[in-house]
Amino acid sequence: MSATDSLTPLIGGLRPIGLDELVERASLLTRLDRKYMLPVSELPYFLSGLGADVRVLEMDRERRFGYRSVYFDTPELDGYLGAARRRRRRFKLRIRTYLDSGDHYFEVKTRGPRGTTVKQRIPYEGSQWRLASEARAYADETLAAAGIDSDGFRFTPSLVTSYRRTTLLLPASGTRVTVDTDLTWALPHGIDGTALRTPDRAIVETKSGRAGSGADRLLWSLQHRPCPVSKYGTGLAALRPELPAHRWLPVLRRHFPTALAWNGSPA
Repeated sequence: MSATDSLTPLIGGLRPIGLDELVERASLLTRLDRKYMLPVSELPYFLSGLGADVRVLEMDRERRFGYRSVYFDTPELDGYLGAARRRRRRFKLRIRTYLDSGDHYFEVKTRGPRGTTVKQRIPYEGSQWRLASEARAYADETLAAAGIDSDGFRFTPSLVTSYRRTTLLLPASGTRVTVDTDLTWALPHGIDGTALRTPDRAIVETKSGRAGSGADRLLWSLQHRPCPVSKYGTGLAALRPELPAHRWLPVLRRHFPTALAWNGSPA
């Protein structure tokens, strides 16, 4: 039995919530995200400490769902470098696929006031490896509204991520918590197809207002602190050691030691 399989009884014992109710009670497309990376072996302590009222997203009797994201960036990696250098106007573009349903969305993430994350998206049809014209127009419009001029940008696939996600709701505060396991990062075909897997690590993300939620306080009590882990930024830094990665080096050193060993980054 894998470490993630051992979570099934814990997740199975939680009260379910449907997607419509979850969206109604915790529609946080503009939110403050806090991310934590921790060993999968420590997830049971976190899940069991959330309280009796925690709810888990359930659809078609499933509680863990597969995701795949194809990220797009410029050949100069303007999106990556904006995050690496903490620029005020930065962005991420991705086609997200919900593997269980087959639904696809094109998503644009930018920075809002006071460090909040703003995610906007539209349903997507077309190739996963190049942006359809409607998606490109949507990207230009959304980025322009965030003060980013993308007229001269050419967007191409830069990273592919996949994982399985469990989504929780803390009803008292309306906080949404996601738990991502079975994490895989890969460079797209045409770069070199290199892949990196971290089966013993999970990314926990809390999505709430500025004040820390009950889930955050629980994680703090378990000696976990928010860290600048980004599936796109950290993953690309691990797979492409020539890129500047100072912002993510503490995460890489602690959670990606094998990547540091083979990619030549400083340990």
